[in-house]
Amino acid sequence: MKLPKAKIINVEKYVAGLSLFKKKTARIKLSANESALGPSPRAVRAYNSVSRNLKRYPPDGKFLRDALAKKFRVDSSKIILGSGSDQILELICKAFIKKNDEIIVPKYSFIVYRIYSKINGAKVVYAKENNFTISVKNILSCVTKKTKIVFLANPNNPTGTYINKKELVNLRKKLRSDILLVIDDAYFEYVRDKGYSSGLSLFSKSKNVVVTRTFSKIYGLAGLRLGWGYASKEIIKSLNLIKPPFNVNRSALFAALAALLHTAWLQKEVKHVNKWRNIMYKKFKKIKVATNEGSANFLLINFNKTKKNSTKVFKYLAKSGILIRNMNTYSIKNSLRVTIGNSKENRELLSKLNKVINV
Repeated sequence: MKLPKAKIINVEKYVAGLSLFKKKTARIKLSANESALGPSPRAVRAYNSVSRNLKRYPPDGKFLRDALAKKFRVDSSKIILGSGSDQILELICKAFIKKNDEIIVPKYSFIVYRIYSKINGAKVVYAKENNFTISVKNILSCVTKKTKIVFLANPNNPTGTYINKKELVNLRKKLRSDILLVIDDAYFEYVRDKGYSSGLSLFSKSKNVVVTRTFSKIYGLAGLRLGWGYASKEIIKSLNLIKPPFNVNRSALFAALAALLHTAWLQKEVKHVNKWRNIMYKKFKKIKVATNEGSANFLLINFNKTKKNSTKVFKYLAKSGILIRNMNTYSIKNSLRVTIGNSKENRELLSKLNKVINV
């Protein structure tokens, strides 16, 4: 019997940060850059309240778009909601990429950019970074007549570094006007450096920039899948044409609104992450584990100076019940990425890491 065959797409499969190791659930999961303190208690109450009425289709989310517009002082008609910011990225690729278009991404960047680009027929071009920091010069050197989109996260995942306001504005200025610049603001809330500006604050009036944001990180709602994008009315119209109906569930919408309005909880998360990022940076340096200071809720660490193998360190921690992210998927040699967890989790990680390094 002849059966239907799917078209062959030469693309890697996205592999998320592990929750299990050898079929056992980890006691401590620091592999997916999730919130250290978890969701706002108000968001949890909103979720529990709304979940009693699951038979109803979700509303269109206008109340959340209006709240986002008010908080960030932007136009609600230029906002699109998605099932995670991943869906916004997927819609961008579907709407704008034609076969054989070229897409530029930093060499070390969120894998989803290249996955969705390849699925839609694009050639992915990798711009080299300087010391794990995005290079505007190198991105511009990759531009050709076929370039359609430039993707970047600022701060960048998985490196944790960022490019400053001046460089980001310069990038948009020097790109052709018909090249779409997509800036992923997933970790912007954690940055407190004066030289940094988020994509939304810089390009809210631009006609050739899309900014994506998420409720999965600082808001602690990764399990509900909700993100949003901001762009010109023309771009948003194009994305809405291909957006699935009811793409964001009812519980996510109401929990997100409660989380968005609970400013004190967000400030608590930022304070905690910044405190522990500094502590962990100093502790890593002390045991000769190389890292940059970082600017998000994670740190990229390298074991070359310790003469330890990152895969062996990963397995040792996993057997101890602690999961962090192996960087083999990102082709960053002998390195791991560590999400900043709660205080107890961080202390145990540091203790186990110190033990394995000094064995």
